[in-house]
Amino acid sequence: QLQFVESGGGLVQPGGSLRLSCAASGFRLDYYAIGWFRQAPGKEREGVSCISGTGGSINYADSVKGRFSISRDNALNTVYLQLNSLKPDDTGVYYCAACSVLTLNLLFGWGQGTQVTVSS
Repeated sequence: QLQFVESGGGLVQPGGSLRLSCAASGFRLDYYAIGWFRQAPGKEREGVSCISGTGGSINYADSVKGRFSISRDNALNTVYLQLNSLKPDDTGVYYCAACSVLTLNLLFGWGQGTQVTVSS
């Protein structure tokens, strides 16, 4: 059974940082490009970043370029998202899933998500 498990969210002040983790069970993450998506109340889901299976190709949404950094450790079957210089607009539930590096579209998979709240 394919399963994604996200963790690392929390409440942080503007300008703060968080590190999200995406672990997989039931399959090897390195077979797929894996990315992060977020959804805020009343807003559409947004593709945040996607990293290829080898880590050689990465894409970011314009809204997070220069602030977020995606990485992966295939030995641990885990993908990470480092969130720096957080803004209130970054608030939302963050999910990981298989993705397209080129388009940042979600292909399959969807965990329970981890809540990120940026507020003073």
